[in-house]
Amino acid sequence: MTGRERCLAAIRGEEADRVPVFPLLMFFAQKRLGVSYREFATDGEVTAEAQLAMAARFDIDAITACTDAFRLVADLGARMVFPEDKPPFAAEPMVRGSSDLGRLPKPDPTARGSRMADRCLACAEMVRHSAGETLVLGWVDMPFAEACSLCGLSEFMVMLYDSPTLAHRILGFLTERVIEFALAQLATGIDGVGAGDAAASLVSRQHYREFAQPYERRVVEAVHAAGKLLKLHICGNTTALLDDMAAVRADLYNVDHLVDLGVARAAYGRHGLCFKGNLDPVADLLQATPQRCLDRCRQCLETTRGSRYMLSPGCEIPADTHDEVFGVFCDAPLLG
Repeated sequence: MTGRERCLAAIRGEEADRVPVFPLLMFFAQKRLGVSYREFATDGEVTAEAQLAMAARFDIDAITACTDAFRLVADLGARMVFPEDKPPFAAEPMVRGSSDLGRLPKPDPTARGSRMADRCLACAEMVRHSAGETLVLGWVDMPFAEACSLCGLSEFMVMLYDSPTLAHRILGFLTERVIEFALAQLATGIDGVGAGDAAASLVSRQHYREFAQPYERRVVEAVHAAGKLLKLHICGNTTALLDDMAAVRADLYNVDHLVDLGVARAAYGRHGLCFKGNLDPVADLLQATPQRCLDRCRQCLETTRGSRYMLSPGCEIPADTHDEVFGVFCDAPLLG
């Protein structure tokens, strides 16, 4: 089977020749290509080259056009900072009240020179060069995560309590922009999008249900209406949110190392959903010996046996992970 076929089989609950391997590669891929992070995050062709090089060098089944969380916010007019060795970020919050929201544009995600269009370019290049062998995902950040980038994390969290009506207006506006961005990427021929919402792990279950889940669901529904897949990626301890996250009906869920993998298996199993995880990127990869990494992979594979599952860390692979350790991780489903 090809890597793409293997991943699709896992998502559908069909038999495959082995468990798929689907790491999230950002700094790891950038470092091995030998470019600065600034170049990796600002040139879609370089983004694609780095991801495709990893697929060619290691036995991985899926790649993602993910570099940073400030594509949409940049195109909304944020003053951006582009460090040489770190992901880009907004210099200050853009929205502090209703008047700020009213001044925001509705940017075209395909506009020449925009940060969103640059990610679309990466997607197109990844699809063209992978030739259907590897599952290819783009990337968006979910509306709640985008709101935290637009308003500032702590400021938006306070807004949930002090100005919930404004929070919902912001989330509604951003949902439409996120959907437009997702559809622009999907038009390049990719299989789907990854969707990050890490900030949602910081709120209560009640607040997740009110301020994150409904907007995540709208993005998922739009992606599904386009006939494509969505992977929901929420870092952190989401144990209390697993069933609520499952109700969003994404096609694939990332499970952080802070969540018990057996608990996640039971939750996603109840809903007939595919999940991946949950190696600790630091303890099980960056700081691990090859044997330690293999042992942890085997534990994950044993815990999830018979499930719709892909082997993965709980978040991205650290740049300084030894190639030998990463290679063992990639080969673990074959090593038994």
